[in-house]
Amino acid sequence: MSSQESTIQYLFKPRSVAVLGASTNPDKIGSKVLRNILGSGYQGKIYPVNPKGGEIDGIPAVRSLGEIAGGIDLVTIAIPAKLVVGAVEECAKAGAKHLSVITSGFSEVGNLEEENRIVAIAREAGMRVLGPNIFGVYSSAASINATFGPSDVEQGGVAIITQSGALGIAMMGKTKTEKIGLSAVVSVGNKCDVDEADLLTYLVEDDLTKVVLMYIEGVKEGAKLVQILPEAMKKKPIIVIKSGRSKRGAMAAASHTGSLAGADEVFSAIMRQCGVLRAESIQEALNWCKFLQDTPLPKGENTVILTNGGGIGVLATDACEKFEVNLYDNIAEMQRMFAGSMPDFGSLKNPVDITGQALIDDYDKTISAALHNDNVDSLIVLGCQTAVLDAHSLPGTIERAMAPAMPKKPLIFSFFGGPAIEAAITELKGKGRPIFGDVYEAVSCLGACYQVTRNRQTDRGDAGIVDRLAAEFDYDTIQRVLAGVRADNRRFLLAHEAQTLMKAAGIPMPQSVVARNLDQAVKAAEEIGYPVVMKIVSKDIIHKSDAGGIALDLDNRQEVVDAHEAIMHNCRAHNPNAVLEGVEVAEQVPRGTETIIGARRDPSFGPIVMFGLGGIYVEVMKDVSFRAIPLSYNEAGRMIQEIKSFPLLLGVRGEKQKDIDTLLHTILRVGAVLRTFDEINDIEINPLVVYDQGMGAKALDARILLRHSVKGA
Repeated sequence: MSSQESTIQYLFKPRSVAVLGASTNPDKIGSKVLRNILGSGYQGKIYPVNPKGGEIDGIPAVRSLGEIAGGIDLVTIAIPAKLVVGAVEECAKAGAKHLSVITSGFSEVGNLEEENRIVAIAREAGMRVLGPNIFGVYSSAASINATFGPSDVEQGGVAIITQSGALGIAMMGKTKTEKIGLSAVVSVGNKCDVDEADLLTYLVEDDLTKVVLMYIEGVKEGAKLVQILPEAMKKKPIIVIKSGRSKRGAMAAASHTGSLAGADEVFSAIMRQCGVLRAESIQEALNWCKFLQDTPLPKGENTVILTNGGGIGVLATDACEKFEVNLYDNIAEMQRMFAGSMPDFGSLKNPVDITGQALIDDYDKTISAALHNDNVDSLIVLGCQTAVLDAHSLPGTIERAMAPAMPKKPLIFSFFGGPAIEAAITELKGKGRPIFGDVYEAVSCLGACYQVTRNRQTDRGDAGIVDRLAAEFDYDTIQRVLAGVRADNRRFLLAHEAQTLMKAAGIPMPQSVVARNLDQAVKAAEEIGYPVVMKIVSKDIIHKSDAGGIALDLDNRQEVVDAHEAIMHNCRAHNPNAVLEGVEVAEQVPRGTETIIGARRDPSFGPIVMFGLGGIYVEVMKDVSFRAIPLSYNEAGRMIQEIKSFPLLLGVRGEKQKDIDTLLHTILRVGAVLRTFDEINDIEINPLVVYDQGMGAKALDARILLRHSVKGA
C-alpha cells in the first residue's frame, strides 16, 4: 500500500480540520461548513482560517495554515478559484494530509491546467485531494459534517459516494425523511485525485458501513474501479446509480462533470461483471439501501407470497419474474405448513391467498407459520384494504412478525388502501420497517437481496488465463506486423496483415495467400483448393464490399480469372487514386453460425471485449454483450449466455450444439491481444463462423486499428 493510500482513513477520521474560507458572514460557504462541523459533535481540533484572524463562531481563527503546529489531517478549501493553487501550496508546507476542495471553476468549466497543478503539488507533498467542485465530506466515524449540506444527519449504515454536489445534498435530506442512517457521505466532484475506488478501499472495511451507494456521471479510472469492485462486493452490497443512459443524458453528464459518461451498455455489463447492483432510480436505490442494511441474505431460493387478494398476488408474481425472485411451489409442503393457520376457503398455491375475508389474526397465523418453516427462505406479505382487515392493528402484526424474523430470513410487506392503510405504512416506515404501498417496490428490494446473494456465490474464475494465453503468442511476428504498419504511417492493418497477426495469436483463420497479379491468384486458388474467395488488398480501400472488392464461391480457374478482372475494375472505378496491391485469395469456408468478437480501449474502462450475433445484422440487432479485460473462462461463458441469440448456439430445430469452447477461447485470445499489445486500439472479427461441437470455428474477416499514439512512444 502506498503512503497516499494509507492516509485515506484520515479523510473519514480526521484528528484536526481547518476551514480555508471561514468567515463571519453566515452566507459564505466556508461559514456554513464551519457551523456544520461545530454542530456535528466533532471532538477533534478545529481551525477556522481567515486572513483577518479574530474569532469566528466562538472559535479563534488563524490567519494562515502556517500558524498551526503539528500538521492537519483535513483542510476544507472554500475560497475563490483564483486563490486555490496558492492555498494548496500553503497546505503542502503545513503538512496537510487531505484537501477537500469545495471551490468550483476547474475542469468542469475547461480549467484543466489549474486542476492539474493542484494534483501535482499535492502528489509531491503526499497529500490527497477530494474534488474540486464538491460539497464536502460527512463521516459518522468522527462525528464530523464538513459539508455545506444539511446539518441534521442521522447516523446509520449507508455510505454515499456522489459525483453530483446538488444531488448529493438532496440525498442527505432524503435519507433523513426515509429514516435511512448514514455512515459517510463523500462528494467526489471532478475526481482529480481521490475517486470511487479509493473511497471503496476504506468503506468496505469500515464496520459502521453496511451498504455503499454510488451516484456516478462518468468514470475516469474504470480499470482501477473494476479491479476493486469484485472483492468489495463480497464484503458489502454496492449499489450504483449511473446517469447518462440516453445519448442526450450522456452529453449532459459529460458537460457537467468534465468526464466521459461512456457507453451505457458497457457500463451496465461491467457492473454486472463486478457483482454491483445498478438501480434504475434514486428512490429504488434508497429502497435497496434501507432494506439491505437491515436484512439478512436469504439462505435459499424459496419465496412465499401471502396475500388477501388475487389481483395483488398476480402483480407480485409478475414482479417476482421481473426481479428474479423464485416462488416455492411444493403444494404438499404448503398444506403441512399452513394446516393450522389457513382459512378453509383459502388457496395454498403460491401466491398463497388467504382471501378478502382474512382478519388480522389470519395474517398473524400464516406469517408465523411461514417464518418458522425451514423450507421458506423469504416471505412477501401483501394486503388490500377490506371491510374486515383492521388497518389500525396492522402495525402490531408487522411488529410481531419482524421481531423473530430479522435475524433469520428476508421479510417484506406491501399493503394498498385508503387513509388508514397509508397511515399504518407511514407509521411503520418511520420505525424503519420494510413496507411499501407499491408491490413492485417491495419485490424489487427482495430481488436486490437475492442478487447480492447470487453475486457472492458466483464463481468468477481465474482472470489470469488471459495472460497465460498471451504467453503462447508468436510475439515476434505480431511485433513485426505492427512495426510494418507504423512504418507505412497507417493506423489500420490490411487484411493479410490482420490475418497474420490473428494466426500468431492462435485465432483460427482460413488459409490465404496475397497474390500480386492474376497468375499468382490462379496458382494460390489451385493450391488452397476450390472453392475460394477473393478480396482486394489496398490501404486506400477499407470497406471492400462497398467498392466491389470481394468475390465469393469461386469454383474453378475461369471464375478466378473473371473475379480478378471484376475486382480490379470495380476498385479502380470506386477510387481511381487507390493503390491496388493485389488480391487476397482464401479458402471458402463452410457455412455455420456467424458471431462477432470485438475488443477496444474504452475511454472509461480501458480494454473491453464484445461478443454477439455476427454477420450483416449485428448493427441492426445489436445483440451483443461486453466485459472488461482481463476476464475469466467462467465470465466469458456468462458473456456468451447473456445474448438473446444464445439458444442458436445450443442448437435449434434438430441442429447440434455449436463449438462454444472454441468461442470461449477466441474471446479470451482476442482480449489477450488487446491487453498485451498497447499499440492496438480496436479489434473486430466479423464474422467468426462457429461450427458444430468439436468442429471449431473460423475468423473470416479481422479488422485491427492502432492507437493514434502510445504511452511512452
